[in-house]
Amino acid sequence: MEYDYIIVGAGSAGCTLAYRLGADPDVKILVLEAGGADRSPVIRIPLTWGLILKHRLYDWQYFTAPEPNLDQREIECARGKVVGGCSSINGMAYGRGLPEDYDGWARELGLPGWSFDDVLPYFKRSESWEDGASALRGGDGPLTVNRLRYEDPLVDAFLHAAQSRGYPLTPDYNGAQPEGFGPMQTTIRRGKRWSAASAYLRPAVARGNVSVLTGQLAERILLENGRAAGVVVSSRNERRTLRARREVIVAAGVINSPQLLMLSGIGPADMLETAGVKVHTHLPGVGSNLHDHLVCDVRWQRQSPGPMHRAMRVDRIAMDVLGAWMFGRGRSCAIPAAAVGLVRSSPELALPDVQMILAAAPMTMGPYLWPFVQPYQDAFGLKGVYLTPESRGRITLVSPDARVPVRIEQNFLSTETDRRAMREMVRRMREIGGQAELAPYASTELAPGAQAVTDADIDTFVRRTAITLHHPVGTCKMGREDDPMSVLDARMRVRGTEGLRVVDGSAVPRTVRAATNGPIIMMAEKAADMILGAKG
Repeated sequence: MEYDYIIVGAGSAGCTLAYRLGADPDVKILVLEAGGADRSPVIRIPLTWGLILKHRLYDWQYFTAPEPNLDQREIECARGKVVGGCSSINGMAYGRGLPEDYDGWARELGLPGWSFDDVLPYFKRSESWEDGASALRGGDGPLTVNRLRYEDPLVDAFLHAAQSRGYPLTPDYNGAQPEGFGPMQTTIRRGKRWSAASAYLRPAVARGNVSVLTGQLAERILLENGRAAGVVVSSRNERRTLRARREVIVAAGVINSPQLLMLSGIGPADMLETAGVKVHTHLPGVGSNLHDHLVCDVRWQRQSPGPMHRAMRVDRIAMDVLGAWMFGRGRSCAIPAAAVGLVRSSPELALPDVQMILAAAPMTMGPYLWPFVQPYQDAFGLKGVYLTPESRGRITLVSPDARVPVRIEQNFLSTETDRRAMREMVRRMREIGGQAELAPYASTELAPGAQAVTDADIDTFVRRTAITLHHPVGTCKMGREDDPMSVLDARMRVRGTEGLRVVDGSAVPRTVRAATNGPIIMMAEKAADMILGAKG
């Protein structure tokens, strides 16, 4: 049971690493995944993503501790527990962030090799963009990226309303003009979800030198003479040690990666001792720097039922889902989030800090047996996403048992800057909803409602309704050597331990202005070159 590389986690980063490192036929790689296989139609059909989110399917079932600035609510924190990780349960949105995000990593945070010019080749290498290769886009990478095809006249009306309000339109927010409104870009291929498992892992396994073990809980990293020599895993009632000749690469995600390091004795010494874990390396930054994109919705009742509402009649949607599964055709091959915009919550800002997503149907939608069952109330809304949070939380180890969840404290909205941005974001969304172009579609404002007028009213609404958009990052951040809270160096190596890296969203030092799946795949592409000694 010895391998050259052991990768802990078959999520976006783990799948990417397996494919790139496995290009050498003489290398033997093992990928460990705590969850199961990803072949369910619920995962593969885009529209059934709503079932995954609503019922917390293929998920670790994490919740935060009570959030003091969100009315003491315990916020769900969905993390993929399945082959493909979060790329198998996410909303399939694809983004990169702004060039300034990565330039900030390099210049402000002291991470050489992470400027936008440095990471752009890896974004391009990863993607197959529907318009083909260009100076900024990739044309033949493993990850298919397309504009979302969702047919509803509301979409064009919304884009025109945004333009009337003074926002520019952009054909490609991952290209030369990131700011403004345009079609959503997604990882959907031939009508099916195109996860990291589909794009990277299955082709890697097909070569013959990459193995995947599912249902394997990583309990700790085996450390010998200051070096990561393997991983101790358990499955049901069996425990075994798997050895790595070259490296152990932790790609278990923003919550599980710091937990695994801490269970192995790598982390804040006082926390480890309190939890009953022997200290190997005191790294106070493990579990710190947790931050995420917070989202809240402004919703309107729809004047008359839209096309998705009509399609959800049980006989129609059953046939449509069947067609999507068998032939990759039909309305079920898309989700009703066809337009997105990157804007500024205040004109004084130099860069956008807010993303708005058109939700052309309500999350409460579901099949109905007309006329015997009353259809759901049709509505649409704007999801406002705050992209540049100052608030920081942490992950705390509470037990030496890997089966006991860590304590998650996001600490959302702990600064006035964050609270003000959320408040102004709600106002900007309401302004777009009030434009004449949307008058034929928008009826009563359902949330926050006409009664919410003052700053205090809107703040109350945000505290009562805001949730995560499931983009947590930062809990094993890269940083300068003189930064006592950095866990990794710029090559994603764990400080104080040989043969050990963390490659996933926990390595992100400061979040980017986008959904994080694309950037995490980029980071894994770059990490593969670092590991192989190629340019990176």
